[in-house]
Amino acid sequence: MRLIALLSAAALLHLPAHAAEPTEKDAIAMAEKGAAFIKAHGKDEMIKKLVAKDPDFVQGSLYVDLRDINTGIVLAHPINPSIVGKNLTDVPDANGKKYRREIIELAASKGRGWVDYQYKNPNTGKIEPKTTYILRVGDVVLEAGIYKK
Repeated sequence: MRLIALLSAAALLHLPAHAAEPTEKDAIAMAEKGAAFIKAHGKDEMIKKLVAKDPDFVQGSLYVDLRDINTGIVLAHPINPSIVGKNLTDVPDANGKKYRREIIELAASKGRGWVDYQYKNPNTGKIEPKTTYILRVGDVVLEAGIYKK
């Protein structure tokens, strides 16, 4: 009986944790952590962290990606690496919104803020409403978004 209890307890330790859905506060905190990392180590080291899916910057549906503010080129995307190196500035979302252009313009004018659009949720595989916090650091834009329910 004791062995069964021990095995049951051990099995519970291996169950995935059901973390709460990330919030706007979580997105801001992750972007700010990325900004501090870039200031301390440079954007090339940040790119390496994102490519490696470092848990500081990739937590389920909440992750940071990085874009060049001058060219619009995606420098790092831990969930969709196929878009790295591409300028998708004028490619619209499912509703026709050119949200990447809005991200760049907001980063250039205010340095930070929120942009709403439609994007594929890595947890559900579905196109869902998303809001992304953008934060400019020098010539790059950090983006950390959450899916709206």
